[in-house]
Amino acid sequence: MPDSAITVVGLGADGWAGLAEASRAALCEAEVVIGGPRQLDLLPVEVTAERVPWPSPLRPALPGLLETHDGRRLAVLASGDPMFHGIGRALAETAGAERLRVLPHPSSVSYACARLGWPVEDTEVVSVVGRPLEGVTGVLAPGRRLLVLSADARTPGAVAALLTEHGHGAARMRVLEQLGGPAERVLEGRAESWAHPAGDPLNVIAVECDPAGPGLSLVPGLPDGVYESDGQLTKRYVRAATLAALEPAPGALLWDVGGGSGSIGIEWLRAHRSCRAVSVERDPVRAERIVRNAAALGVPRLRVVTGPAPDALAGLPTPDAVFVGGGLTAPGLLDACWAALRPGGRLVANTVTLESEALLAEWYRRHGGELVRLAVAHAVPVGGFTGWRQAMPVTQWSVVKNVGEEAK
Repeated sequence: MPDSAITVVGLGADGWAGLAEASRAALCEAEVVIGGPRQLDLLPVEVTAERVPWPSPLRPALPGLLETHDGRRLAVLASGDPMFHGIGRALAETAGAERLRVLPHPSSVSYACARLGWPVEDTEVVSVVGRPLEGVTGVLAPGRRLLVLSADARTPGAVAALLTEHGHGAARMRVLEQLGGPAERVLEGRAESWAHPAGDPLNVIAVECDPAGPGLSLVPGLPDGVYESDGQLTKRYVRAATLAALEPAPGALLWDVGGGSGSIGIEWLRAHRSCRAVSVERDPVRAERIVRNAAALGVPRLRVVTGPAPDALAGLPTPDAVFVGGGLTAPGLLDACWAALRPGGRLVANTVTLESEALLAEWYRRHGGELVRLAVAHAVPVGGFTGWRQAMPVTQWSVVKNVGEEAK
């Protein structure tokens, strides 16, 4: 990997006129400038560097592109703040943060909040640039304000349709185009009646959800009815207890083994935007259902692996937590999960059968942890009265893997 410095210059819709002197000087001194065609066209003739447009797809080509221009004074153009949903992240991960000299420009979020009078720290931001549009649904809530970073001119119409589909048709939408530039303009309307034609591809969408609109709690234990299911679903109250035992943390990776309808992995991801999860499901029909549930509940980033465990676990990244919701008696399954779990990680397993319960009791004897039985009863009509209907009790084992501990 090359080790020469890379200057990353944030650029706004106002182009050269909006740049600070340090940014202008860096571009004038560069021998090579890499950027999008629109950005490169904004540079004046005094920037004499070779102009190189980004290849597509960008990520796989990035190491080779940097290698090609190693040893030359290299500058990279970015939209707004390079380190906020920008190229700066990819460069830092590819070349190393220590090689970057970042000269930021106000981001489109800063401009949008300034125009709208919204506090930046109270505004939810969702990018759909290279990401599924369904990610927007995960932050919809009554009265919530959010900014959607658009992929192109068609994004506002797609967002309006998505909002309407999910019961937020009354949401107020404003599309802010060419923020900070001479062609800046704002389009406004309601999601359910959005009729503006596709406009400028450089836009940000401001959404104000109706205070009376629908919303789902971020606390684990969503209603069972929000999931598409064939019955293979960890039920609401047991699910809430299971997530509490798993203890989601920012950035942590969960293996949800025996995904069923995907509810554990989905609610793990809803706990924090940086949480990661892999759902492993042997049944292809159920695996497709998990994908649909994840999209509908705003976490399309859930990775779904189709295949039987433990074989399907091979090659997956090291988990911080593992949940086993099915197939406990499969030969070698618990051993594989335990071996893969990082030291300090948590394993939680649920079962309703005597055979699997006996297995969990044996693992509890070996490794300790906590073995509990969860029982839930619902009130139901009994003639003209009301009585309790008991659901099958669930045995749950949860444990933290100590440093140096191996499967026995």
